[in-house]
Parts: sequence; C-alpha cells; structure tokens
Amino acid sequence: MEPFRRTGGTGPSNGPSRGFRHYRGNRKQRKAQGAQGPQPQKPNQPPQPARQFNAPFKRYDPKQVRLEQARSKSQQGKTEQVKSLIEKAIAKNGKKEITVKEGLRREEGFKPKKGRGRGRLGAPTPPPRTGTYKHKPYLKTGTDSDKLTVSPKQRLKVIVMGGNEEVGRNMTLMEYGDDIILIDMGLMFPDEDMPGVDYIIPNVSYLKGREKNIRGVIITHAHLDHIGGIPHLASMLGNPPIFATDLSCALIKKRQEDHRDKPPLNLHAVKNSDMLQLGVFKIEFFGVAHSIPTAMGLIVNTPCGIIVHTGDFKLDPTPGAQSLQETAKIKELGQRNVLALMIDSTNASHPGHQLHEYEIQHNIDDIIANSQGRVIIGTFSSMIARIQQIILACERQGRKVAVEGFSMKSNVLISQELGYIKVQKGTLIDTKDIHKYPREKVAIICTGAQGEERAVLMRIANREHPIIEIEPGDTVVFSSSVIPGNERSVQRVTDTLYREGANVVHYKMMDVHAGGHAKQDDLLEAHKMIKPKYLIPIEGHYSFLVEHAKAAVRGGFNQNNIFIADNGQVIEFDRHGVGQLTNKKIPTEFVFVDGLGVGDTNHVVLRDRQELAGDGIVVVMAVVSDRTGKLLQLPDLISRGFIYMKEQGELMGQARKKVAEILRDDDPRSGANAVYLKEKIRNDLGEFLFRKTERRPMILPIIVEV
Repeated sequence: MEPFRRTGGTGPSNGPSRGFRHYRGNRKQRKAQGAQGPQPQKPNQPPQPARQFNAPFKRYDPKQVRLEQARSKSQQGKTEQVKSLIEKAIAKNGKKEITVKEGLRREEGFKPKKGRGRGRLGAPTPPPRTGTYKHKPYLKTGTDSDKLTVSPKQRLKVIVMGGNEEVGRNMTLMEYGDDIILIDMGLMFPDEDMPGVDYIIPNVSYLKGREKNIRGVIITHAHLDHIGGIPHLASMLGNPPIFATDLSCALIKKRQEDHRDKPPLNLHAVKNSDMLQLGVFKIEFFGVAHSIPTAMGLIVNTPCGIIVHTGDFKLDPTPGAQSLQETAKIKELGQRNVLALMIDSTNASHPGHQLHEYEIQHNIDDIIANSQGRVIIGTFSSMIARIQQIILACERQGRKVAVEGFSMKSNVLISQELGYIKVQKGTLIDTKDIHKYPREKVAIICTGAQGEERAVLMRIANREHPIIEIEPGDTVVFSSSVIPGNERSVQRVTDTLYREGANVVHYKMMDVHAGGHAKQDDLLEAHKMIKPKYLIPIEGHYSFLVEHAKAAVRGGFNQNNIFIADNGQVIEFDRHGVGQLTNKKIPTEFVFVDGLGVGDTNHVVLRDRQELAGDGIVVVMAVVSDRTGKLLQLPDLISRGFIYMKEQGELMGQARKKVAEILRDDDPRSGANAVYLKEKIRNDLGEFLFRKTERRPMILPIIVEV
C-alpha cells in the first residue's frame, strides 16, 4: 500500500493517489451543472490547478467573528436604505401605488416646514391658531422707509397691544424716551377652535425689562374687555399704579378677590375733572356715553402733541344716558390741534346713529306694564344703568324685583353702595321669596342673555333652577344684542322658552337694547368735533377698522392720514407733528389663561385637544422584553371618543392583532427600542384604522419593557 502523502501535485495523477483532490469549483455550481447534465469539456483547455494552502492556519476567534457579522449587518442596512430611497422615488413619480398617509398629505396640500411636528398617521399637521390670524398677513400696511428726522429717543411710539384685530383684550401702549403709560388691560373670550381655554389676555413680553419705565395704567371703564387682564398682568409688570373711576376701582378690586395668590393692586380713584402727570405724559379726562356708568375718554398731552383715546363710546347727550357725556369738553378739543384720534370702531360697519337710552326706557316700561305673568329679564351684569332702568320701571308698576346670578348680585351691591343704583325700600326681595307674591307682581333680573350654559336664564329654561320655573304667560326679555359666535346658544334657549309657553322679546322684535358703541354717523360727528390731524381706528376686527376708514374718507378726511394698524404695529410721531405707520412690530400672540395656568397652553396643547375632539383617542398598551424586544402578551387597546368598543369587538380584535404584527421581533438578539416602536405603532395602526373606519384618532402607544 502506497504511503500517505501530504503534498498535492500540480500535474495529473497516475493512479489512485491519496493526496488532495483537484479543485473542481463551487459545490453549488457543481450541483447546478449536475442538474443540467454533464457539460462537454472544451478542447485544448488546461487542467484545473489544485488549491494551494500557503497561508498559516487560523484559530477560531469569537471577537473577530462578531466584528465581521456587525460589518455584514451594517452593509445590509445600507442596502435596505438605498432600496427604501428607490421605492420612495418610484412612488413619488407615480409608478407605484401611494399609501393612505401619503395620499392624505397630498390631498391636504400642506408642505411642512423644517422642525414642524407630525400628527395623526405621521402626516404633517398645521399648528392651530395662536394669534388673530393663522398665518401672518402677506400684505404690509405700513412703510419701511423712515420719514422722521429725529432720533428714536425723541419719537412718540403708539402701539395697540390688543383689540385691533378682534373684539376684546383691549390694551394700548404709549412710549416716549424712558416713560411708558398703558391704557386698559382687557381680556377676550376664546373662539370655538380653542377648546379648554378660559380667556385670552394681551402679550406683554415687549415690556419685559421695561417694568421700571411704566408710569401708570389708566382704565377707561370697567367692562371685562378692558379690565379682565389686570389680575394676571399687573403682577407681571411690577404692580404699577392703576388709575380708574370709583366704580371701576370697586369692580377691579372685587375681581381681584378671585386671585388671592396675587399681591394687592395699587389702585387710585380719579374723576373726570382730575389731571395726572405721569412722566412726560399729562393726562386729562372727559366723560363719554357708554353702557356702564363712569366711562371716560383720555386726553394725553405728549411732547409730540395731543393724543385723544375715546375708549368705548357712543354719542348720547340725553339725560337718560347710562354714562354722562361731556359734550362741551369734547367740542373744545376741536380748538386744541389734536395730533391723533384713537377712536372706537366696534360698530363702524353699521350705518346711522346709535339708539338713545330714553327710547329703551319707554319700551321697558311698556313691556312691564302690559305683561300678565312674571317678567324675567336677561342682561349683562356690567350694564349697571340698564339694571337701574328695569328697577325704575318695576317700581312704577308696583312689582318686586329679585336679582339672580352671582356677578349680577355683586355688581348691584357695589353700585348701590357707590350711589349708581338707587332703589326704594322694599323693592328688592330674595329669590326664595318670589312665591309669596302674585306672579304679575314679580320681576327677575338675571344673567344669561348670551345663552351661557350655566347662566341663570339657561338653567331656568331647562328647569334646572331650584326655585324659578317658566309658566305659560310669563314674559322673557333679552335686553342685550347677541355677541357674534353666540347665535346658536341664544337660539337654543329661545326655542326652549317658547316650548315652555313664555312670551319672548328681544332686540330684533323691539328696541329693548341700545348698543354702547357709536355707529358710522356718530363716528363722523366725533371726527368733526375733535378735528384731529391723524385718525387711528381701534377696537374691532380688521374689517371694522377698514369700514371706519372708508366712512371717514367719504366724510372728507385725508386718506393718507389714516393709520389702520395691526396689533403690535408701531406708530411713530415726532415733535413737528409728523406721523408714520411703520412695519415694525412687537409680539402680540395670544396668551391663554387655562384654569390656574397663564401662558402654559401653547399650540401643541391646542393641537392635541383639537385632535381629541375630532376623532377621539386609542391607547395601545404592549409589554415587551427589554433584552430581546419580544412581545410577551397580546396588546391591550382602549378607545375613547373613537368607537364604542362593546359594539366594535371585531375591529378591536383586528387592531390588536395588527399591533402584535407590528411588534413582531425580527431580530431576537437586539433589545427593544421604545421610541422606534411607538412611532411605528402610530403610523401603521393609524393607517389600518383609517382604512377600516375613515377616521383618524390620536394614537397613544405605551410600551412597557420587562
């Protein structure tokens, strides 16, 4: 027997050699060739050489093996990434069917900006409105060129910080050098697209670092759209002195009692005959007619000229006006070369003159005299003079009056103490005593004329009030106009009252309410009395300001001297009486008050609330292994506002299986990545639910790693 040889030859063997065999190619290739049958050998082909083993023998190294596996996995990941990019490109070119998520994005036509969050199904979601407009206006209304020749320190800045693009949150700033005064600090009630928000106040971030320059805050009257922001803003601004009439001070102080965590206010009562010196500003006052007593306008003497601020007003010189109008003082302004007039525009879109209060008094007298049953009158709690009119009419007919509603009772009590409401002894009775008198001898003054859900009038209509009920023959009077946005609520309560058999009277049927804001003809008359060089419409939606400007131009005012400013837009004047509306702006975004929080409700919170209100929420709870990422049990789903789970058991079962499929672990050697898994659940489950229901609920995944 031939001995064993360890060396392999390169030539053909001459017999059954026990050395290494010739190299015959890859085993898989040989099998494939065997399946295809024997391949004919090509002529003159040299024989295959035997394999050479010249490299030294390598031992098994586990670290080296793991390193090579990692490199292979990385290369595989890059390959998958390239494939994904190719697939996206194909889908973009329309050669592949697009997903529901991509289709929705294309249909909405929204192109996300860099850094913007993503919403349901991972699709880009536009942020909710956090200012008057959802997007900044495209057209500029001011000028970029500077036609004033003086330095910035010698210019008077007039900035409307709130109220010029909405109705409410009125606030105006005047600044000269290191002196600042503020006029009003109001609030605005939220719109329907702001769920959960209590109200909105002005943004005072411009004044941060300038608190020591604030010489004072002047309040024109005590309506909430002019005083509602004081409890929150006064402490932010270093608690500056606040100047207002005695009634306004009393109502401000009463409201401050609801904010016991805030420091006491620095309140100072003033009269129309007083004069204030606040830094370089000298302030005078004049009485105006409005729907609350002691309303006043301001005459601000500045180094650049006189600025007149009317506050809320209408022209009503008659004795029955709710607030005394000082017509002689207003006309004197026409002789004082007023530089600019900042004037109320809330009713500028309505032609004609505003009703006088004596006309309302006659109609209220007629209603109370001719009503057979009880008379229930709903109005604003701040309309002190209207309450006085109702009490006088009831006294003339021998009716007892019950006042119902917390704010209504508080305001009546304060007004009685200050002498703005005068009542005969025995006229006012407690609500619980109304059943002691005949129905035709009782009248009730209450809140709820705007259809507020928990106000007194709504509770009476829904038979939820513990004492007062509607009976056929009763008369219900809405002594206020409907605030835009409240039409549906007012209509619902009106329908309910009709079903109860009540006779309903409102301002469209007869004049039971006179607005507190001047109409177009009143505004033109005010322009002629004051004769300003520049006109600055304030307090109203942008369209109201434009209508005011158009009416002024028709009345002969120079169009070039009318400044229609946005909130925060800077108006400048110099000592020569030259003014300009610039394109410079200060921050005026909404500051939301939500419960005890001020400013902590932002666009992210509002967006989540809108999504919850739209299609509800689905909570996904899954338990996975933290070492391997393996799903340990079938996921649980909880739905609120999306579907009724008891009737949609099959869908929820499919959704649970879908989540289990999403969480299937393809690589048991790697740990769980909770962030990745949550995002994948949001996208894939969201698309699955949309295909099944055409709804897009908020999906909240909860991954528990054990």
